[in-house]
Amino acid sequence: MKLPVGWSCFAVLVAGAFSSAWAADVPAGATLAKKQELVRHIKDEPASLDPVKAVGLPEIQVIRDLFEGLVNQDEKGTLIPGVATRWQSNDNRVWTFTLRDDARWSDGTPVTADDFVYSWQRLVDPKNTSPFAWFAALAGIANAQAIIDGKQAPATLGVKATDKRTLTVQLDKPVPFFPNLAANFALYPVPKATVEKFGNDWTKPGNLVGNGAYVLQDRVVNEKLVVVSNTHYWDNAKTVLQKVTFLPINQESAATKRYLAGDIDITESFPKNLYQKLLKDIPGQVYTPAQLGTYYYAFNTEKGPTADPRVRLALSMTIDRRLMAEKVLGTGEKPAWRFTPDVTAGFTPRPARMEEMSQQELNAEAKTLLKAAGYGPGRPLNLTLLYNTSENHQKIAIAVASMWKKNLGVDVKLQNQEWKTYIDSRNTGNFDVIRASWVGDYNEPSTFLSLLTSSHSGNIARFKDPAYDKVIEQASIETTDNARNADYNEAENIIASKAPIAPIYQYTNGRLIKPWLKGYPINNPEDVAYSRTMYILAH
Repeated sequence: MKLPVGWSCFAVLVAGAFSSAWAADVPAGATLAKKQELVRHIKDEPASLDPVKAVGLPEIQVIRDLFEGLVNQDEKGTLIPGVATRWQSNDNRVWTFTLRDDARWSDGTPVTADDFVYSWQRLVDPKNTSPFAWFAALAGIANAQAIIDGKQAPATLGVKATDKRTLTVQLDKPVPFFPNLAANFALYPVPKATVEKFGNDWTKPGNLVGNGAYVLQDRVVNEKLVVVSNTHYWDNAKTVLQKVTFLPINQESAATKRYLAGDIDITESFPKNLYQKLLKDIPGQVYTPAQLGTYYYAFNTEKGPTADPRVRLALSMTIDRRLMAEKVLGTGEKPAWRFTPDVTAGFTPRPARMEEMSQQELNAEAKTLLKAAGYGPGRPLNLTLLYNTSENHQKIAIAVASMWKKNLGVDVKLQNQEWKTYIDSRNTGNFDVIRASWVGDYNEPSTFLSLLTSSHSGNIARFKDPAYDKVIEQASIETTDNARNADYNEAENIIASKAPIAPIYQYTNGRLIKPWLKGYPINNPEDVAYSRTMYILAH
């Protein structure tokens, strides 16, 4: 989401007051299709529909339709109301959110401030082992980290219901952009009565109660998830799509074939090698805008050969990022010379050393590093490169493995796993090198750079560096943009020298969209999309 310029300045009063949220905006004179049913492609079977258990985009895409947080984003990523109609603070440390009177759960009961208190406490409760518990600490909610660490009780979290319609949030430091963070799915409310009644089964069809524009009607694992409009949603009168079917398909070619056959209205991606052909065959249906995301490889910094930073740096240097972006991918991606992508607001990067070197120079230095680490013709380096099932991931892995073999003599075993198995391997550290990516939760460098701090559950590389932790912490308390920018550049320098990860390319939001489907926010930098804003024209 977009952050205001100069957000480091304390506000005497920061408030949002709006009459309505973003909904389907059907132009006057447009003729709608009689059947308002959408079929959306998602890349994998969702790991969970519980916001506290969500891990990646497959589930988040569905969760955004089933639940709604305090605030939302519009088509450009600008903050707009959700359950809250107003938010204010006079010190950026205590935030007050006023909830709308007509917010309802899908069973018709009111959504109250107590629901948010329960849900946020549940997020940080260590017994729930939420993959996104760290987000509450990053957002600065008082006592969040201590609760996550088991040092304090969840009830001590800095959030309280002043009354049924007023939520007060206490932060442990001033965060002028806290309302923007409140749009994250991890801070969505969940219904206490339903969670406690059904336990782990509460997200099954027939059990799940949400407060979003849709309710879960059906789910067949690895086949489909079907949601239908929620008649109790406060803005349901403006919801045009009455039914949305999500199809989990991890092969881009299979999803593209079904799109071309008319079975799917919008894809999550498409095979990179078909880009030019698709542009020719279906003009006006191929989209590749820049996205706030970085595709990278994470190295296991705790064990195996990649525990040696010289090995990691050598591997990173020999990835020809220019070739990857221009030839292997070729849909507008940019080389990633740092973790933070170019479209990130509030960051002016210094030139990266690798960016100023030719690939030949990088390869030569990499050979010297690998030799110093004890590897060479007499002792070749052997690695396993893990990626989750996807033709694009496979294509990139094959290209990188070839670069490592050609330039360093590294023998690489490629291993692909289905999403849930891949997540297990990632969480247990069962890898040498693993494919990863990050799409920003908000538009500011810390959404990327905080991932590599020692205590972050999203730190796939298990990187632990006190100097890095210190500079990220310092950035969070800086009072000027210049000082914060300097801290972020220092963090990028540490990443470049220690190489816990190898950023490869900056994302574009490549997808196929039928010409009669309107209202998809294709230019939202975080690719935040709600089905309730879309509609289908007669065709």
